[in-house]
Amino acid sequence: MREIGRRAFITSAGAIATVAATGIPAFADDHARDAATADEYVDVQLLNITDLHGYLQSAPDESAVITGAAGRKYTVGGAAYLAAHLNRLRAGRRNSLFFAPGDLFSGWEFDAAAFADEPTIEVLNRMGLKFASAGNHEFDKSPAFLSQHMEQGVPFPRAGWDDSFQDSGGHRFHGADFRYYSANMVWKASNRTVLPPYNIEWVDAGQGRRIPIGFIHLTAIGTESFPASFQPALASLDEVESANRCAAELKSRGVNAIVLSMHDGAVAGSDFNSGSNPSGPAYDLALRVSPDIDAIVTGHWHCAFNMMVPDPNGVPRPFVEAGCHGQLINEISLRLDPATGRVVRALTTSTNHPNTRDVAPDPELKKVVDYWAGYADRRAKTAVAKQTASFTRQLNGAGESTLGDLVADWAYWAGRQPQEPMNDGNAYPAAPADLAVIAVAPRLGQCIIGGDLGYDTRSGGTVTFGQVFNAVGYGDAIITVTVTGAQIHHALEQQWTDAGGGRLQFAPLAVSQNVRYSFDATGAAGHRVDPRDVLIDGTPLDEARSYRIAMPAYTLIGADGYPAFTGYTQPFRHTRDFESFVEYVKSRKRLTPGPLNRVSVKNATAHGARTGEFAAPPALHAGAGATRRAEAASQPIIGGFRIPC
Repeated sequence: MREIGRRAFITSAGAIATVAATGIPAFADDHARDAATADEYVDVQLLNITDLHGYLQSAPDESAVITGAAGRKYTVGGAAYLAAHLNRLRAGRRNSLFFAPGDLFSGWEFDAAAFADEPTIEVLNRMGLKFASAGNHEFDKSPAFLSQHMEQGVPFPRAGWDDSFQDSGGHRFHGADFRYYSANMVWKASNRTVLPPYNIEWVDAGQGRRIPIGFIHLTAIGTESFPASFQPALASLDEVESANRCAAELKSRGVNAIVLSMHDGAVAGSDFNSGSNPSGPAYDLALRVSPDIDAIVTGHWHCAFNMMVPDPNGVPRPFVEAGCHGQLINEISLRLDPATGRVVRALTTSTNHPNTRDVAPDPELKKVVDYWAGYADRRAKTAVAKQTASFTRQLNGAGESTLGDLVADWAYWAGRQPQEPMNDGNAYPAAPADLAVIAVAPRLGQCIIGGDLGYDTRSGGTVTFGQVFNAVGYGDAIITVTVTGAQIHHALEQQWTDAGGGRLQFAPLAVSQNVRYSFDATGAAGHRVDPRDVLIDGTPLDEARSYRIAMPAYTLIGADGYPAFTGYTQPFRHTRDFESFVEYVKSRKRLTPGPLNRVSVKNATAHGARTGEFAAPPALHAGAGATRRAEAASQPIIGGFRIPC
């Protein structure tokens, strides 16, 4: 074998970022520019995508155009185009592995979400995905749903309605042809991993020889507490410690080439094929995690970058993220020493390829995507109930609306349902809710109500699956928790805040049908609700007593601006909002708006009386009948950057 020289490598973050500043592939060393001629080494191609979120037809508008070197714009997205680019990249490569660092399914496109995300799995199967890290959204239903249904194809629970739909080949859903992994998602009670922590793949070294490559997988810290993936029975372990532990174990098993696939990310500039001023948890990890790891592939932040970062020994290794929604395919080329199985780092290259729509789409994948689009159109028109009049978001002076009342009643119903099959992410029993609340005009974040449920005169009030599916929900579960009466009182008071300049802001909570309360229009913020005027099933609120209350996880964790709820205990997770709301409407069969009499105003005409100014949160959906869900912006802001999901 020829000798590989090593150049000095500058280790400051600013200098590292310039390695790929031209927007061309990132190289570990100048020798890597001649890697294609290094025939004495074993060539391995690693292809990855991340955060597809079920966007099969195309990327959503805000993600459909990306910026490359010199500000060049690319129109990207769509599974059929992705398959065409994958076929081109794989051509002639003996050792090619296609994988993903998470959030492939559980998204907001109706074509996938309306079918329990099974269309996404079919598409990935046909693309030849080899394995994937579990992202936070892979836990949006339950650990059992991921492992039993999405991986193994076990029906849950009614085939053809809840899941197990007929795929484009006329077959019932059989699950993924690939496996999911995570080294740091564990059962809280036992500290055992929910999924296998790593996998070992074998590549062809010629002359009957094979070389192992280990892939370690991480899921974003705090996944179990995110609103969509809220799973009380789970916990997430430290990422660096988990990765280092797995790297040491792989080395002890004779695996000398190791890749880290992690569903946590960073931000590193606007050019998708370079990196500048990197920051974020994945970047911090990249500088610290074991030097035995030869490449770090990230996700979760919906960012795009391609760069080399030094390991703790100062040796460069790829640090990449391939955007989201099918925008990019990242390609890392490794050269392995056939004698030792180690990666020859100096020959490593990496590049992000845009999934442009200027090529012929893969015909097989186009048929699959078109099949599910047509199926979705038909399902959207399916009748699920009747209504006698419109339900609207129009608030009266007390902050009440017909749609708000309907949604609060749904949350109360959902919070009283027994534990469903495969719902194994709970640590406490399903004690039924005593009441429910819904934020109908929150001052923070987005409203769970996406649009009015209007009366259709042409059909005589038929309510369709598509209408109901899109009217409510951002992919969160209804959570039932134990709180004190004092917490309920404080939450009701938190509907009003002093907005400055003498302005009073009102962010009303809709309450379930068994609740009545009044507020004093002359009271100051924090002093408007008398607990004696709050009746639950006709009995005044007892501040010293415990109650079970149901609400979306988004509201529970304080993302809507009601921190009183965050001191909850004994949480129990129910079904996801949009799926649960469809079931509720089906169970009602006939919907009739009731009188707006759950909230009343005391001293409404007195001198100085103020109801307050309603908040105007952004609309959840693109409009009536929208076929794509908006992502609830509930993640933290780090360094001025809001993590998308």
